[in-house]
Amino acid sequence: MNERTLSLLGDPTLSPRYAPILEILESTFRIPHVSRHGTDSEGDEIVFNFWKDGSNPRGIYRRTTLASYRTASPHWVTVLDVDALGRSEGASWVWKGLTSLPKRRDAVCEEIGRDLPTRGLVKLSDGGADAVVLREFDFVTGRLLDNDDRFAFHVHLEAKTRASYKSRDVLLIGTEVGENAMTDSGYPRTVREWTRGTKLEDAPVVFEGEKTDISVFMYIDDQRFRGGGIYEFQYRSMTFYTKQYFARKIHENHLLPINNERRMATEKEPDFIKLDVPEDAQIGMYGDYIMLTLRTDWTINEKTYKTGSFLMVPYDELFQKSLSKDSGFTCNFQVLFEPNETTFYEGYSATANYIILSVIESVKSRLLFFQYDEISKKIVQIGGDATAAIRTTGFSALDPESSDLFWFTTSTYDEPTTLYLADASMWAATKNKDNELFPAPYVIEKLKGLPNMYDSTNVSVRQQFATSKDGTKVPYFLICPKGAKMDGNTPTLLYGYGGFEISMTPNYIANIGKSWIERGGAYVVANIRGGGEFGPAWHQAALKENRNKAFEDFVAVGEDLCQSGLCRPSTLACRGGSNGGLLTGMMLVSRPDLFGAIHCAVPLLDMRRFHTLLAGASWAAEYGSGEEDWEKFLHKYSPYHLIDENAKYPPIIFTTSTRDDRVHPAHARKMVKKLMDLGKGAWPIYYYENIEGGHGGAADAKQQAFMQVLSYDFLWDTLCEGRDEKVD
Repeated sequence: MNERTLSLLGDPTLSPRYAPILEILESTFRIPHVSRHGTDSEGDEIVFNFWKDGSNPRGIYRRTTLASYRTASPHWVTVLDVDALGRSEGASWVWKGLTSLPKRRDAVCEEIGRDLPTRGLVKLSDGGADAVVLREFDFVTGRLLDNDDRFAFHVHLEAKTRASYKSRDVLLIGTEVGENAMTDSGYPRTVREWTRGTKLEDAPVVFEGEKTDISVFMYIDDQRFRGGGIYEFQYRSMTFYTKQYFARKIHENHLLPINNERRMATEKEPDFIKLDVPEDAQIGMYGDYIMLTLRTDWTINEKTYKTGSFLMVPYDELFQKSLSKDSGFTCNFQVLFEPNETTFYEGYSATANYIILSVIESVKSRLLFFQYDEISKKIVQIGGDATAAIRTTGFSALDPESSDLFWFTTSTYDEPTTLYLADASMWAATKNKDNELFPAPYVIEKLKGLPNMYDSTNVSVRQQFATSKDGTKVPYFLICPKGAKMDGNTPTLLYGYGGFEISMTPNYIANIGKSWIERGGAYVVANIRGGGEFGPAWHQAALKENRNKAFEDFVAVGEDLCQSGLCRPSTLACRGGSNGGLLTGMMLVSRPDLFGAIHCAVPLLDMRRFHTLLAGASWAAEYGSGEEDWEKFLHKYSPYHLIDENAKYPPIIFTTSTRDDRVHPAHARKMVKKLMDLGKGAWPIYYYENIEGGHGGAADAKQQAFMQVLSYDFLWDTLCEGRDEKVD
């Protein structure tokens, strides 16, 4: 099928779009985002970055000083070369991340006074799948520990492993070892406490869940630097959105190996207590406070806290309430944020003295700042952006133990991504006298910025609303040439996702800008139900039997675009991947008259059997049960089963990856086979399966450029055939 598709559509590497897209993906002008790991022996702050470019397609892990990073041309030192490692080991390694050993729990750091990590866990995937091998890295020698080093924390069997250092010589790990070690969804069911120098299979199981759970895990949250304690957590993920948390406060000696003399001489750690919180709440720690984000209304002590609220409560109070089982026991919950009809919580980060919240107002971003008040003994808001803006923000503390500086990133559809150094304490030191959004008082330095990677000088970005079938107003962003003619001839690409509470917020669209907007096309992002743009309720409105709401919202946006005169069905395309592949698959079978072309990527299409394939069982809370709910409602949105041999379908391309171990490529393969058989070759169906890349569909920049150009050129060329006049 790959050869057939390329013979009909052409080789993407020969397209005029290929070189510009590859240049964007491999550009040395991209922002090298970093994380601070400490200071070296000379007192220089050290930051690390993972980087890919044309010379390093699989990437290098590298370091520099913060002072050098703040210059235009930092001096980088390569720490680990993934391409070289793959060549030496004969593997197609794809970097999946590194978790360093926390310095506070590293005895070597304490002994020698080192302020940099000494060890780290590297995750590598052969070909880009979710399943990884685990390799331990020695920061002191600058190399991976030998494969046969029995004192190294290595896991050579590919699995969806989860691991976290408890201390230098103890690892909490869930992986495929022993009987029934994994859940039906393919994630860890058990957690072992693995002591360095022992065999993994001999490590005791210290926590386990049910086979039907999604996954389980354990971790340490060390809050001593904020005046809190050392907290050990266990959790069971029963569904994609529900967890049971178990917690206890432990002594630092409890972090040591089980047979360590200091640990054995210390009073035994307390039992874990199941926290009395809603199972769909998300939790975190700040000093001796537990932070709670609610996904449903919660009534406790005759008070109801709204869905989407961000709460804080002293750990000891919640622990005692959970221990006592007394419904009358009162905890002092503090509400930091409560949503309204248009404003919702998005995320948080914490510096040494401040908590920063990101909220979304009508799919626009805004930051709020909070600080502990010694007088009231509460955490109070001290400032925040005056208004929200059409942008995406990213923020994380530079050094949460000793600094209020934070990395701050902004991005919009038509303005390149920019990285700033910001200071949360500036809200207390100064105010923006004009109350302007930007530059905000907390921004102290522009560090890096992308150049203009596509010509956006004549581009308009607007937020508009469509009315869905049930009357719900659905926002969408329209990015198109200023003064676009409303004659139906503008090639328009509609993108959507609509699932798992994932928000589609504005971000710089260099590749789409270069391959679509510069050519005179319009790009549209639909904020349909199922996403998180308006909080948990917006997501929950399209769960299970109500999945049709997401599809109806998407259709409403498409119809609104056509009614506006910007495009018409023959010049309107749609694309989506993963859950968005289910969305576009449904557009094919339910509204083939609305679209002139479709791209369906790494899709979910067989809703009768999805739960039997790879991670599919973990999505029952989103879609329902393939067995129990098929007759009730799932049959209504299973594209594979809704193909009509008498229908007239628009041209469609399906793309997937052989190494996708999250959404099985069988979904796309079966769909294409059935379309080809029933259509008897009359329907314009195209298919391309990349052999690498995992669920992302591509393992490096060249593969990304190939796949993107293949789909964008197909969509553009097809829509141009539906125009009144031809364009390049």
